[in-house]
Amino acid sequence: MSEENEEFLDEEVLHQEINDEESSGLYEHLNITVDKNQEPLRIDKFLLIFRQNSSRNKISQTCRAGNVVVNGVPVKQNYRVKPGDQISVLLTHPPRQNIIIPQDIPINIVYEDDDVVVVDKAAGMVVHPGHGNYHSTLVNALAFHFEKNGQKSDLDRVGLVHRIDKDTSGLLVIAKNEYALSFLAKQFFERKTKRLYWAFVWGNVPNEEGTITGHIGRHLKNRMQMTVFEDGSLGKHAVTHYKVIERFRYITWVECKLETGRTHQIRAHFKHIGHTLFNDERYEGNHILKGVNLPKYKQFVKNVFEVLPRHALHAHTLGFIHPTTKKEMYFESPMPADMEEAVKRWRNYLEQ
Repeated sequence: MSEENEEFLDEEVLHQEINDEESSGLYEHLNITVDKNQEPLRIDKFLLIFRQNSSRNKISQTCRAGNVVVNGVPVKQNYRVKPGDQISVLLTHPPRQNIIIPQDIPINIVYEDDDVVVVDKAAGMVVHPGHGNYHSTLVNALAFHFEKNGQKSDLDRVGLVHRIDKDTSGLLVIAKNEYALSFLAKQFFERKTKRLYWAFVWGNVPNEEGTITGHIGRHLKNRMQMTVFEDGSLGKHAVTHYKVIERFRYITWVECKLETGRTHQIRAHFKHIGHTLFNDERYEGNHILKGVNLPKYKQFVKNVFEVLPRHALHAHTLGFIHPTTKKEMYFESPMPADMEEAVKRWRNYLEQ
């Protein structure tokens, strides 16, 4: 994703630039009331009437994952619909607009089996090809990895369950088959996964822990930013819980737990409370917001910007229930080198 601050962008660029699991079309939630004249019909065939671009196998795996509910009860693919049935379906809907070209790009795979891959993504890598970023993405790298190992690499049909921004580092889980994709998608949609982020934010956050609540939606003037609408008139409900890990007088290291998964949620919420992410160019955090007006301090911050040349956000932990074993899996990613160096420098500065 480019970090350019263009005021006017077409919708294709905007879709690629701003995305997360709840706003970018990764999931599609259908609610259907069966017509009173409907004859008994297998639900996998019935749902194809509404989603002709899906396959019976996709519908079958969606049922198997428990994502097709009739009158409040999950059903199998051979259930026969009846007049008046209330059907709720959660379909995975990954992007399909680009042909995935396998590319030999180094990636850090921390776990892999027949169902899932867990990757520790480096900052600077786009997750999925899109306008302006057709190559060198995580999905291109995974396609090569799967092809090299004789595995399925059709990642425009399976794969992404969630995303993180280009310049956010940390953990992602990718599904390797339709069933795993449906099973994991339900966990993310229902917010049952366990995810913690580390962030450095400008200023001395006043409380040791707290909660930021506020609807998040597209900024009315800067379309590349998200903003908070306190009155709830626009945007979607969003909740971020945080606690302080360490204070550096002019910036604070916080741990964030997302109750919702909105676009740029941590970045928008902390800017809203006056603690913009350190070196977050898009949200004006890439210049000195807190501190003293001394040449030595200004030079120090400039040096830290150079060793941490992106917004200071890292997806530190990831927990989910495995699609096949049904056991909870939990992963931790260590602090990346650029953020670690920034911490070291802030500590040294305060000791002087």
